[in-house]
Amino acid sequence: MNNDRKAIASAARRNFLKLTASGGFTAAMVAGAGGFLWSSQAVAQTAGEEKEREKAAEHTMTIATAYVLGASRSYPIMQLDLKENIQNATNGKVYVKLAPGGQLGAGGALVQKVQGGTIQAAQHSLSNFAPFASTVDLINMPYLCGSNQRFTNLVNSSFWKSAVEPKVEENGFKALFYVNIDPRVVAVRKGGAGAVLSPSDLDGVKFRVPGSKMLQQYYRLVGANPTPVAWGETPSAIKQGVADALDPSVGALYVFGFKDILSHVTFTQAVPDSQVYSCNLEWFNSMPSDVQEGIMWGSEMTAHQNLSKVPSARSFAMSELAKAGVEFHSLSDDQLGEWKAAGGYQRPEWDEFKVDLAGSMDNFAKMEEAAGTQGKYYVHDA
Repeated sequence: MNNDRKAIASAARRNFLKLTASGGFTAAMVAGAGGFLWSSQAVAQTAGEEKEREKAAEHTMTIATAYVLGASRSYPIMQLDLKENIQNATNGKVYVKLAPGGQLGAGGALVQKVQGGTIQAAQHSLSNFAPFASTVDLINMPYLCGSNQRFTNLVNSSFWKSAVEPKVEENGFKALFYVNIDPRVVAVRKGGAGAVLSPSDLDGVKFRVPGSKMLQQYYRLVGANPTPVAWGETPSAIKQGVADALDPSVGALYVFGFKDILSHVTFTQAVPDSQVYSCNLEWFNSMPSDVQEGIMWGSEMTAHQNLSKVPSARSFAMSELAKAGVEFHSLSDDQLGEWKAAGGYQRPEWDEFKVDLAGSMDNFAKMEEAAGTQGKYYVHDA
């Protein structure tokens, strides 16, 4: 039996290497992400279909992401769905060429490539839009839109469409759809402080934070010791105790390999792990109107799929982390109230950010109302 398994694995590797060497990389990856890389027939069929679609298309749309194909199982970035939906919604006039797994960069590097027209579209953090529309950075305001529902309400509101997206478009971007991942959590390393259920449990804890001034202020308010660490250095910092805790979403913790170095994860629902697919506006506007409509309809379909995928992606990530010994903690309304009282956006310490980023307290109030008003989309919260 072991020999049979080895033979199958060896054949799969040969298939994969043969495809990638012959320029069938996308086909190989699409087949692999579908779970049937083991079958020579299935891979050949996928490769043939990809070639036919590319040949028949009138336009090629490169979409780059930082995530490997298949990541949506725990981190619902939905890149394969977006590819399929855009191709189908444009009746095959657009062929989507995926560049997954950071092949072309990640984050700010992808934003620059989209803006410069090097590639047509990319996935990146919503915070990457902040240099072009400062209001965007208010998504990091604690408890403004930390829950999935409040985030979804906000980015699909008339306020967002009229106050934020025009500024983004002035800088050469077209937002295709906003990706709901899940809120950031409080994740504690093995050998660290133990379960964190209230702000007092963070007293003196060295909390890894990105460069965001808002996140640094938030973790200071709730009693932690904010410790800025570059993302690439974070796993080793957590292992070595340079930092005791960090705050990506559960799906991100799994995707980026933190499962064996964590002990406790608490759902505090303070800030969203928010992503967006953006497109080069000039390229988009150069497309015929039916193609533009198809791209946006394909994006909207994928947004619906993303929202429905959130709980199952979270469940998978939690299951895998639990196998590694991680314990999870959901908070009661009273416990969440403690966190909001200690660091929430109602505190006067946040007023300066509200005025600087929203332009006025009145504008911020509109944003707050938009986040709190149930829109047409429903999404599950942890």
